Amino acid sequence: MVAISDVFEKLGKAIFESPFSASRLSEEVPEMAEIRLVVLDTIKSKSHRVSGKMVFPFNVVRIHLSGIPEKQAETFESGFLCKYFEEELRAGLARSSYRFPEDLRVEMQTSPVMPGPKESWIQVETEIVAAPPREVSNAKGTPSLMVMQGSANLAELQLTKIRTNIGRSIDVYKSEGPSRRNDLAFEEDTEINRTVSREHAHLMWDQRTGEVRIFNDRWYKLGADSEANCGIWIVREGLSQPIHRNARGVALRPGDEVHLGRAIVGFALKS
Repeated sequence: MVAISDVFEKLGKAIFESPFSASRLSEEVPEMAEIRLVVLDTIKSKSHRVSGKMVFPFNVVRIHLSGIPEKQAETFESGFLCKYFEEELRAGLARSSYRFPEDLRVEMQTSPVMPGPKESWIQVETEIVAAPPREVSNAKGTPSLMVMQGSANLAELQLTKIRTNIGRSIDVYKSEGPSRRNDLAFEEDTEINRTVSREHAHLMWDQRTGEVRIFNDRWYKLGADSEANCGIWIVREGLSQPIHRNARGVALRPGDEVHLGRAIVGFALKS
């Protein structure tokens, strides 16, 4: 069996000697094919189907390689190798008719620490990195929600309060007493409305900047898959983004579709 250190030495040498020949690099270094396969498998496992199309929503793919000597780290983390894998991933996703963000990019990170006996020398992470915040303080119009799918107490709701709650019923009670009141409530007992939780989400409106952020209020089932229990997605420019429970939420943009289970609410600025 070839020592992993020898593999990295061979791979590092090939990258260094062939920086302008990606085809030769791919053909002569089988380790490149192995990395590409691991990354593609990860991407497919983190994709989901929207309107009959497979969608990969993350715009950053981070490849971690363990056991890389420090003297070779710069070679592995070079822009050339990142660009090579970015082009490979874009081509692979396009061939499989996957949809993916236009700003998809690949980052390479290395560590000199050797992987353990049962650990892989390749690890892949994915992340959604937001674009620099847009100036919204001069945006004209009142932020509004329009019910596009499902049956709610209001067909349209203008956001006039700092906080707006969304859920199944108007008044939510717990054993200790009243919990909260939902401004937009999907009360009617329908198949779509039943997918909306009692305390599904809330919006925070910054009146100074005009920014509106959405927050996930659902409780996740213990031990269940987080993606399946997320319950909130934003569909923006044809791509969907899950909204998990966290302290920051996600900023909405005009034209966003907010999916609350199977109910759908559109976000817009109304004049």
